[in-house]
Amino acid sequence: MNHAQLTALGRALRLLGEHGESLTADTPDARLHEVKADLRRALDLLEESVTTAAPSTRCAEHPNGPVDEAAPDLCLLCETRRRAARRAEFNGPGPAPQPAPTAPSRYGTRGDRPQPQQRWLPELWNGQEWQLCGTPRRDRREAELYLAAQRRGSRPAAAYRLVHEFTDYEVLRVWGIPVRVDIEPMGNL
Repeated sequence: MNHAQLTALGRALRLLGEHGESLTADTPDARLHEVKADLRRALDLLEESVTTAAPSTRCAEHPNGPVDEAAPDLCLLCETRRRAARRAEFNGPGPAPQPAPTAPSRYGTRGDRPQPQQRWLPELWNGQEWQLCGTPRRDRREAELYLAAQRRGSRPAAAYRLVHEFTDYEVLRVWGIPVRVDIEPMGNL
């Protein structure tokens, strides 16, 4: 409602108030028709100034929100909040809400998943120890295909293995035979 509509509506309502004060049992019909015309004018001004839909609830926070007939203020949103508070009185408080992460992560955050994430580590035997030979994979099939390609490559290692990492390490599969090789040419004499 803009200022001009507000002043015009206020003036019309004040005029109706004066009509109401001056009404008596012997008021002539001409005066009642004048009151009727002023009342119609005030209603038209009110109709022009109202731009939103009539509120569906009696809630000041959510006047056009969803309706719950059982709620005292007919507001489903506020009633849901009140019900949760009543449940918390009986069941104790719920878990504390986690703050929203600043940027969504494909792998989650440490608070979401306190244990190590599941992944498969392709490793090769270099003659002395197992070493990582490629990026850890999230998909087991992809890791096995990677190791198969490594075995078919131009310089394959003596052995490959696939290690499953989750809460602990578990060797899933070994290709080849790891043989310990002494790096000293004369057997460390």
